[in-house]
Amino acid sequence: MPETTRRTERLPGNRYGNRPTMKDVAARAGVGLKTVSRVVNGEPGVTPDTERRVQEAIDALGFRRNDSARVLRKGRTASIGLVLEDLADPFYGPLSRAVEEVARAHGALLINGSSAEDPEREQELALALCARRVDGLVVIPAGDDHRYLEPEIRAGVATVFVDRPAGRIDADVVLSDNYGGARGGVAHLIAHGHRRIGFIGDMPRIHTAAERLRGYRAAMEDAGIPVEERWMSLGATNPERVRRAAEEMLSGPDPVTAVFTGNNRVTVTVIRVLAEQSRRVALVGFDDIELADLLQPGVTVVAQDAAALGRTAAERLFRQLDGTLVAPERIELPTRLISRGSGELPPAD
Repeated sequence: MPETTRRTERLPGNRYGNRPTMKDVAARAGVGLKTVSRVVNGEPGVTPDTERRVQEAIDALGFRRNDSARVLRKGRTASIGLVLEDLADPFYGPLSRAVEEVARAHGALLINGSSAEDPEREQELALALCARRVDGLVVIPAGDDHRYLEPEIRAGVATVFVDRPAGRIDADVVLSDNYGGARGGVAHLIAHGHRRIGFIGDMPRIHTAAERLRGYRAAMEDAGIPVEERWMSLGATNPERVRRAAEEMLSGPDPVTAVFTGNNRVTVTVIRVLAEQSRRVALVGFDDIELADLLQPGVTVVAQDAAALGRTAAERLFRQLDGTLVAPERIELPTRLISRGSGELPPAD
């Protein structure tokens, strides 16, 4: 049978960790190191026949150019780091993809990792990326003190924070209008007749959770509705905690008639709880969720543009690297209320 796959010849010695060098290519092709260097770097001065022999040797050995020397000459690695909160959160998928697309357009590689909402892990990851000489960082912060990055920024590492602001340093940040979006979402429920409206959000130390709670309170105050403490619950977004909070709000002699949820993970759990209720309860969630339009009723949401957040942050990062930005700025992107049915249900009582 004819062979359909190209075999790469292994060098003598250990099977792994022993990569072929330009010296190996030169020996196989019967040329000097300078000739191999010219072929690898696309430089002139090599005959077509010699170039062919060198390329055949490269293919046979599986040689890949080591960019370390080029990095030292240029002072850039053509790579950027992205520190996310949670790689499994659907919200960060389009954000990460947008950062990657901008990086690719600038000929850069994206390296990302997750802090798991742990400030120490965030710092460890960010500094590890800096130690690997990334040109810049896009950070979704878990902590509230980012002075650890000041030496890196002074050394020339471009840095942009996204989704949440940096703590205790002056840096570029790209945010959604969390306060305005939540205020508008709760006002939407009030406009449909609700007065007992619950709020379930993330941990209060997180900027986005605090801003969305502030928007909830503002909308209730605008309508002259006193807020009862039992209507508000902030904490971890695991299903067990959120379920308990929702069930408590929905029970008793004066249960809430509507719920505003502070993020997509909370919304998913609350949808499950509401499906078990004997009465219909209105719902508006912050962040859109997959299949929200296919549920009955469809889920009304305050949508933020995660891709625009990532794209804006990455573009700003590369403008820093190009030297076209001077002073750090705070950029706030608008949210959008999408009415699908759940937020338009009238009070059941």
